[in-house]
Amino acid sequence: MLDIVLRSLWVSGTATALATAWGLPLALLLGLREFRGRRVVLNLFHTLLGLPTVTLGLLLYLLLSSRGPLGPLHLLYTPAAMMLGQALLVTPILVSLLADALRAVDPALRDLARTLGASERQASLAALGEARRGAALAVVASFNRAVSELGVAMMLGGNIHGYTRVMTTAIALETARGEILLSLQLAAVLLLIVFTLSLVAGRLGGR
Repeated sequence: MLDIVLRSLWVSGTATALATAWGLPLALLLGLREFRGRRVVLNLFHTLLGLPTVTLGLLLYLLLSSRGPLGPLHLLYTPAAMMLGQALLVTPILVSLLADALRAVDPALRDLARTLGASERQASLAALGEARRGAALAVVASFNRAVSELGVAMMLGGNIHGYTRVMTTAIALETARGEILLSLQLAAVLLLIVFTLSLVAGRLGGR
């Protein structure tokens, strides 16, 4: 069980970090800048919040399979494929929540920062600091979505023992085998992780 839990944290943590790396600049752009088509892009990310995991898993499976365009990379049924899939899955969550948090920041804050000599980048970071609670909740919500999803993990990881088996795929497997007690134990650990991270994020954001 410890091996499965640690692998889940590693895969989903890396996926969340990837989503943050490419989602943070986009969220800053959508949350702090005015440009033509901005509302359309925001609505697109809000729409993608409801993207079914099996749909994304199927699309990535076709791309990564041996006959797909990315087949020569041999990523299918590896932790890397799971990380990529989960990162793409949670990107709309991170971008939408963070952009909304940034839009709620008083524009006068950035104006004041620029008046005091801050660069545009420094003014944006000041706004991000003001929206730290929303930013923390966006990252935690993204991780919780990644660690608790099943479709992408199953389709791209294959649930291989000792290699790609994570908590959600293990719960599905053990339930099918009739090992209900083990499934309940894994589910309890998963819920504890999600609850703890949400509590910590709320406290850190409040500070």
